[in-house]
Amino acid sequence: MKTIGIVGMGLLGRGIAACLLSRGMRVVGLDNNADARSLARREIARSIEELITRGGESPSLRDEWRSRYEEAASFEAFSKCDFVLESVIEDEATKRSVFAAIERVVDPTIPIATNTSALPINLLASELIHPERFVGMHWCPPCHITRFMEIIRGDKTNDTTADATMELAKLAGKDPALLNKDIEGFIVNRMHYAIYREAIFLLENGVGDVATIDRAFQHVIGLYATIAGPFRWMDLTGLPAYAAVMKRLFPKLSNATEVPATMKKLMAEGAKGASNGHGFYNYTPEEVARWQRLLEENVWRVRETLDELFPQQSS
Repeated sequence: MKTIGIVGMGLLGRGIAACLLSRGMRVVGLDNNADARSLARREIARSIEELITRGGESPSLRDEWRSRYEEAASFEAFSKCDFVLESVIEDEATKRSVFAAIERVVDPTIPIATNTSALPINLLASELIHPERFVGMHWCPPCHITRFMEIIRGDKTNDTTADATMELAKLAGKDPALLNKDIEGFIVNRMHYAIYREAIFLLENGVGDVATIDRAFQHVIGLYATIAGPFRWMDLTGLPAYAAVMKRLFPKLSNATEVPATMKKLMAEGAKGASNGHGFYNYTPEEVARWQRLLEENVWRVRETLDELFPQQSS
């Protein structure tokens, strides 16, 4: 696997490109927006510089990656790719149009992956000519640092495609989780949204304000999340207690199926979170920059811990 095509050079697409370029692969990137193409080159260069200064990559990478990065003028440029990844907006119709364009120009044996955080793979594959070479590949930003990867097989995804996708993930320095079945939201987002729902339930019922709920969560989940998942945490802290609490607490947890009133109110106000300074918290541009720095520094710390825990996958 030498040449990887990427459709969509937004936040995730350019992060994926930086990750693959840092691992010696060629990348063909397609985006119809000139500003996105320009920003992608700047951000790839910044990410590569960070990998050199923080990740121990060779300084020669600073200039060498440019010879392996091609800005595609059309989908025809993907005809020479060994693997093609779609990373456009999380919209079913938009993704389908991209898949159709890719299928018209690549060999039937070339894997096509979708970078989606929740859309079912079977749904997206339903109109493909060759659904057997289609697979889900869920990346997490900052893609050039994180080791997260979910790989999701559809009902018709063949072993060759799944194996090739796992190989690419490992070449990219990830520790991929291969899901045994296609389920909406996959592993991580199903767990995340259960937490988001309960957090908003606690807020709307006056149990605590936003900052109180956040801090309580950080002080406990932050203790173990990097080194242990929920199953190991239960093992380490005593299973009988969890069984007893489940019996009492599960019936009392939120099982709401509608978007919470708090979220509807924020959407009506035009809130977008840090990107426009208005969300559960309000932000100045300086505060946004500070939180972005804190996040990236924490990602590096997490990566160092995971490299120690799972050295066979370390870079």
